[in-house]
Amino acid sequence: MKRVFIVITIIILFALFGGTGYFLYQKSEEPEVVYEIDSVFVADIVKKTVATGSIIPRREIEMKSQVSGVVDKLFVEAGDKVKMGQLVARIKIIPDVVMLNQAESNVKTAKINFQNAQIELDRQKKLFEDNVISEVEYNQFFLDFKLTQQALDAAENNLELIKEGASKKSGTVSNLVTSTVEGMVLDVPVKEGSFVIETNTFNEGTSIATIADMNEMIFEGKIDESEVGKLKENMELILNVGALENVNFAAFLEYISPKGVEENGAIQFPIRAKVSLKSDQFLRSGYSANADIVLDKRDSALAINEANLIFEDNKYYVDVHKGNQVFEKKEIQTGLSDGINIEIVSGLEKGEQIKKM
Repeated sequence: MKRVFIVITIIILFALFGGTGYFLYQKSEEPEVVYEIDSVFVADIVKKTVATGSIIPRREIEMKSQVSGVVDKLFVEAGDKVKMGQLVARIKIIPDVVMLNQAESNVKTAKINFQNAQIELDRQKKLFEDNVISEVEYNQFFLDFKLTQQALDAAENNLELIKEGASKKSGTVSNLVTSTVEGMVLDVPVKEGSFVIETNTFNEGTSIATIADMNEMIFEGKIDESEVGKLKENMELILNVGALENVNFAAFLEYISPKGVEENGAIQFPIRAKVSLKSDQFLRSGYSANADIVLDKRDSALAINEANLIFEDNKYYVDVHKGNQVFEKKEIQTGLSDGINIEIVSGLEKGEQIKKM
């Protein structure tokens, strides 16, 4: 019995030592490395840069009043289409007390002068008919009469303009705001009853409405100084509007600012591009947009994934697959890159396989 126990113990110890040895042997063996393979393919490679900005009308005009007063009536609202000369608003004038008093005084003075000239003319006319005075003397009195009559008309027109903003005799209307362009009303920042200030040499005045031609839109954006040297006028831009998914708009670069501006520690250069709109397309003013600017392009170029390149001694290499996980390092010549794929100028052919890095 004792002998059986010893045999069993020896078997158990042998099994333990044997298992441990086999485990340590397996750990010491390195697993075989299997490299993934990539192929040389044909692709269109486009190198581009991105400019951020917004879409606005080329012409955006603010309508202002020629007189100060209160908005009596608005004839348009945002979104309306207007024609040139169409009535936008009517202003009720609140006359200045000093100016009104002066104008009324001028009218009274002009009436007195006119009445006096009328009496004198009638008297001189009778003397002229009786051949007491000459025709030259009579004509002088007639001229004075006409001048006083003109002064009275001018004083009355001035008083009417100050009080009403319009003159019936002269046909002058200054309290009506009309559109100076044809387009769409983008904004009406005032309401009926709001007080407005006239536009003059010293004051730009209160904006009553903003009108723009929505058929001619432009993209205004900024581009980093590292990319601006690659841009040229008439380059094509592809606009991606944030508010319109899966819709792109073509544009053509027409202006590159000669002066940069600093923003967040970087120098940015303003650019402008004309947006090409189809008849059924409409863009709202102020849409934010990104412009993809094509700097260079290769159609149907031989290419590989740029991540598979090996850069050594200012040269580019790839590991060409020779079969059975055997690779050979080979120098190649590269061309245009879009950041993901890179053009192969020489050294590889379509269908060849390389090590995936």
